Amino acid sequence: MSNQTETHPTPLGIYDKARKEPITGIEVIAIALSLLWLLGTAVFFLTLGPGEISGASGSALQFVMVLLAIFMPVAMIWVAATAARASRVMREESQRLQTSIDAIRRTYVAQNQGRNTASEPSVSKKLDEIAAAQRKTESALATFSSTRPAAPARPVTPQPESKPENDGQVALPLGTSAEDIQPPPDLPDFIRALNFPENAADKAGFAALRRALKDRETAQLIQAAQDVLTLLSQDGIYMDDLRPDMARPEVWRRFAAGERGRAIASLGGVRDRSSLALAASRMRSETIFRDAAHHFLRLFDRMFTQFAETASDAEISELSDTRTARAFMLLGRVAGTFN
Repeated sequence: MSNQTETHPTPLGIYDKARKEPITGIEVIAIALSLLWLLGTAVFFLTLGPGEISGASGSALQFVMVLLAIFMPVAMIWVAATAARASRVMREESQRLQTSIDAIRRTYVAQNQGRNTASEPSVSKKLDEIAAAQRKTESALATFSSTRPAAPARPVTPQPESKPENDGQVALPLGTSAEDIQPPPDLPDFIRALNFPENAADKAGFAALRRALKDRETAQLIQAAQDVLTLLSQDGIYMDDLRPDMARPEVWRRFAAGERGRAIASLGGVRDRSSLALAASRMRSETIFRDAAHHFLRLFDRMFTQFAETASDAEISELSDTRTARAFMLLGRVAGTFN
């Protein structure tokens, strides 16, 4: 008789408990041994004869011993058969349990792979949109940024003295350009320009940027900030992703007053470890990145010293939340400015 059991897969791939067979090989062997033993005892007692059996003592104890001699081995045979069948059932249950666990694991892995495959297109699309917006912003900034070199100083030719005339005009030294006589930008425009336009449709941001670029020192800072933001974006570091711990305005004023070290340590509020590690690695290994970062830090330091003289606490807090200020927090911490 076959000892194999039949399994029935469920819709989820988990196998139901197998149906037990009423008679297996173990029971057949137990029945055969029991019959063989009973046959042997019957032959033994029939051969011995009732006279010889009762001739020993004929007591009740002898009768009990005879019963034990006949049925005790049969009972032991069936105890062994029951134990063997229980062991077999336990092995089969263990195999079915392992099969069910494997099926659950395969189903879980397949579901996770399906979810990951479905989410990859949306993530890729989002990354493409972010990259496209970054390229548009950089293109627009390049349009409004001045990249021409400074004009060489022209020699001053002595002019004959002339009598002063009251014509109401202000005399300017030779070589003075229109950019040198432009007034500094308003503080709202200045702060808005340091944050850069949000996207290509940010008309107010571009208008503030154009007005701020008319001032030479502001244009230099904006150009330096744009350079470091572009270099950082090559490693996937974007200021919008950083969430620094904002320092109080009085700490910024201490920095403007020239304090360094622990007194202004809270200015290095960027805690993103991956961004800090990537920026520190490029600071050590790339000369161009290191020079651009130090140039930006110097310009920001000089700018903020002048800015803090007239700015209110609210304006300092607003400036500290710009993209340029976040780049200063990140690079300043990497360069050890706040140590």
